[in-house]
Amino acid sequence: MTGTPDFADWIAICNLKAAYCRLLDTKDWAGWGALFTEDCVMDTRPSGGTLVEGRNAFVGMVSRSLADAKTAHQVHAPEITIDGDHAKVIWAMQDRVVKDEFALTGYGHYHETCVRTSQGWKIASQVLTRLNVEMGSAKP
Repeated sequence: MTGTPDFADWIAICNLKAAYCRLLDTKDWAGWGALFTEDCVMDTRPSGGTLVEGRNAFVGMVSRSLADAKTAHQVHAPEITIDGDHAKVIWAMQDRVVKDEFALTGYGHYHETCVRTSQGWKIASQVLTRLNVEMGSAKP
């Protein structure tokens, strides 16, 4: 890190991730997609998923996958290192996905690269690593 990061940047990156969770869970796909760079790279392979390149491909995949699901995403304890117009961020995360008869609760981390753009901070890359996944029935 070069120098002391501007606190406004730190807050803006935290607000970016807060919007990520809210817009994803409310299925505001246009708003959610606006949080990423056009050439973003999203890697969920460490958690059993895929590698997806490009905002449109990523938003399309997630929106189709979660169309009928109820979700809740939470992030905590950000570790943010800002170097000019780039930031490395690690978020502790928990997600809950309920779809049809299936329920998943995951615990792990988002490892992200964010970049400052003319529209503000955007997510340029993300790797999702789940340390623990609880799967079961959506019915009590």
